Amino acid sequence: MRTQVGIIGAGPAGLMLARLLHLQGIESIIIENRSRDYIENRVRAGLIEHWAADLLADVGVGERMKREGLLHWGINIGINGDLHRIDFQKLVNKRVTIYGQQEVVKDLVARRLADGGPLLFEVDGVGVHDLTSERPKIRFTHEGRAQEIECDFIAGCDGFHGICRPSFPEGVPKVFERDYPFGWLGILTESPPADHELIYSYTDRGFALYTMRSPTISRLYLQCDHDEDIDNWSDARIWDELHKRLGGARKLVEGTMLQKGITPMRSFVVEPMQHGRLFLAGDSAHIVPPTGAKGMNLAFADVMMLSRALEGFYKAKNSDKLGGYSAACLRRVWYAQRFSWWMTQLMHSFPHETPFDRRRQISDLGYLTSSEAASRMLAEQYVGLPLD
Repeated sequence: MRTQVGIIGAGPAGLMLARLLHLQGIESIIIENRSRDYIENRVRAGLIEHWAADLLADVGVGERMKREGLLHWGINIGINGDLHRIDFQKLVNKRVTIYGQQEVVKDLVARRLADGGPLLFEVDGVGVHDLTSERPKIRFTHEGRAQEIECDFIAGCDGFHGICRPSFPEGVPKVFERDYPFGWLGILTESPPADHELIYSYTDRGFALYTMRSPTISRLYLQCDHDEDIDNWSDARIWDELHKRLGGARKLVEGTMLQKGITPMRSFVVEPMQHGRLFLAGDSAHIVPPTGAKGMNLAFADVMMLSRALEGFYKAKNSDKLGGYSAACLRRVWYAQRFSWWMTQLMHSFPHETPFDRRRQISDLGYLTSSEAASRMLAEQYVGLPLD
């Protein structure tokens, strides 16, 4: 097979890149090692920044999001049960949209198939080759047959555990990472949310997040030990702890648990995000703690940068943006890493904290919720910085 851009991974990054390229008249082929059913039903985060929601609408995949997505013009910060609202509309006149990542993937897959673009599921043995040549190659097995795609460029959108980043030569990538001494125990439940907007709750017992996927489906999280065994948490224990960390500020309705699991917390960045004609995008290049809700939004920002660079190459015969892709993306990545780290250290209890540390943390939260300048700083970053 021959194409202009070979895309490895059919997550939000790979699918959005293919759509952007299609609108520019640039050919691509997407391969994905999972099944269509798996990627369309894999529950992930669902907070979309203002500009990213506009992007989905602009590229023709936002109709269902407009009907079913929940517009949030603020969030609530809880400090040991006392709630304080951060008003995004008043502070920055922008909002976020709650719409599950798996729903975004469904919409993008449907659009890709309607466009008639190649999308191969359940491929095996993927490898990338000749990355510094003008014809890099992707080799894989599909339906029992060995296949090869000859490309002009390869987009590595295959996630943190994919094969693209490890294909960089030894010594080329530099890794910057931080592991956090806690995780999130998350549940999906058939029950109405505790509030119509998110509640970030700091308590002496640990952090909790009260969010939602719809008016009838709640997504709830508890800070727990990083090596916690989910079997130690019965449904009754989870509900009891969620009630305690919410306090009396809002009513928490218990419902049937549809899913529960533990998510580790980490920050990760690889530099550079390109080698030869292989370009990384999304989780293959960076991971952020979910506290800042930046993961899918960063993936969209990466592929916007990459699509513009490829457009410059094909339409203007200019390679400058391709050469500057990594630097352009990393500026935004590090802004998001800083914000996600800040939100994480602000809201969580850390092991070995002293009474001084806890008083200082409560003071930080008090300043954030009482100062318009501090609240605006959070709002500006939470709803999403401008892309350019």
